[in-house]
Amino acid sequence: MSRIGNNPVTIPEGVTVEVNDNIVTMKGKLGELTQEFSGVSVKIEEGSIVVTRNSESKEHKARHGLYRSLFFNMIEGVSKGWSKELELVGVGYRASNQGQKLDLALGFSHNIVLDIAPEVKVETVSDKGKNPIIKLTSFDKQLVGQVAAKIRAFRRPEPYKGKGVKFVGEILRRKAGKSA
Repeated sequence: MSRIGNNPVTIPEGVTVEVNDNIVTMKGKLGELTQEFSGVSVKIEEGSIVVTRNSESKEHKARHGLYRSLFFNMIEGVSKGWSKELELVGVGYRASNQGQKLDLALGFSHNIVLDIAPEVKVETVSDKGKNPIIKLTSFDKQLVGQVAAKIRAFRRPEPYKGKGVKFVGEILRRKAGKSA
């Protein structure tokens, strides 16, 4: 029994959903997303998407909740959008952007210049006395998470001083340093 998979996904105003063969296409005010599916059947009933599995096999049970969650994330994305915020903690760590190019100074000998996908909007905030913040927004949750993880991978937060690139609100496990 899938608790998540059995819940229908409501379709808000301004979002159109089309099901062709094994592909679901969703269009909204922010963009358009498509998702291929297998092992489940998808129906649109009374303004909501209903996902049912084709059999009781372990693989189909696993995909039942997965595709329902993916469809929910797609609807949220094309109607409201997704965002992630990254914070640069460390002396001399800076971030700036020119259009879709993100320039990061993370303590290496050269700055890191990263080309961001055109679907993701990037914004940098640098206030005096506060850590620089990178804001990523898009209609595709998977793409926003992937770009944020790539930026974070350049300089992960270390456990002693907490320096590095971290998500805003992320709680780090800190370790005690050497004791005298």
